[in-house]
Amino acid sequence: MTETKRWNVNDDIDYKAIIEAAQFLRDGMTVAFPTETVYGLGADATKNSAVAKIFKAKGRPGDNPLIAHVATKEQLFKLVENVPAYVENLIDTFSPGPITYVLQSNGICADNVTAGLSTIGVRIPSHPVARALLKQCNIPIAAPSANISGKPSPTTAEHVWEDLAGKIAGLLDGGPTGVGVESTVIDCTQDIPIILRPGGVTREQLEEVVGKVAFDPALANNKEKPKAPGMKYKHYAPDVPLVLVEGSPREIQETIDKEQQAGKRVAVLVSSKIVGSVNADEILSLGETMNEVATHLYDGLRRFKQGDVDIIICEAFSEEGIGQAVMNRLRKAASHFVSEQ
Repeated sequence: MTETKRWNVNDDIDYKAIIEAAQFLRDGMTVAFPTETVYGLGADATKNSAVAKIFKAKGRPGDNPLIAHVATKEQLFKLVENVPAYVENLIDTFSPGPITYVLQSNGICADNVTAGLSTIGVRIPSHPVARALLKQCNIPIAAPSANISGKPSPTTAEHVWEDLAGKIAGLLDGGPTGVGVESTVIDCTQDIPIILRPGGVTREQLEEVVGKVAFDPALANNKEKPKAPGMKYKHYAPDVPLVLVEGSPREIQETIDKEQQAGKRVAVLVSSKIVGSVNADEILSLGETMNEVATHLYDGLRRFKQGDVDIIICEAFSEEGIGQAVMNRLRKAASHFVSEQ
């Protein structure tokens, strides 16, 4: 067990805490910190031994690549080569923000960051705590989500503490994150950008800037070697089985009734639009808009524990805009899918 130091920078950025946390990272230790998407678990991306501590703390498979986080566009370009012309336009439009660019690595980052691939994912987060930390470090920081591998990603410091206290060196508590789902990952090694993982920046937003944007068919194929995090292995799974139901509130209620008749205690995750139309043992509204649903999704998946309920029934949402990222995560989390008849 490691003693995990916790700094509270929720109300005001405490630069003494930032300086100390940055020194932890430069010394090869792991520190969890908030980004605008989810909390990340950071380590010096140039040191194989430091990055290895991320995999150990999370129990993460070694062939699942990590994202390098940097403070500026200039730092991003120092890690990559053969950059297509459209990338700078995307960076100027969407970064800092919830988007990761997959480009040819120039070898500065450690091999275990890229999981042996010739490419690397790099992003510039917009959260003020993350930006302050990265500027103070002045090194690229590898950072997947700060949770036990396979569990829902953390959107609060309490989620991180629940999973990783005693396994990491430090935690910067910056309060709840904003976007709620991870960054959009785009392959920028081709003539046309290819979305490898939907996230906080939507396909529609990308196409407004660069025209045509494609989706990688490997999103639906787990046999491919992953080009980006979240493309392989089960992710985001709650403590109890999750059933995703496509259809009307009546069809959701029919699924609830069927599970209750089998003697199960049922929790339900739905939008506030239909929260009054269903009846279950526990009901949690994720919000009205898709942005609110995205923000509250992981907290909702973590809310219900084994022993409290036996199963979670979740509404299937529209895949427009950020709804595509929400449904991508829910499909990975679900143990069963009930489709509309």
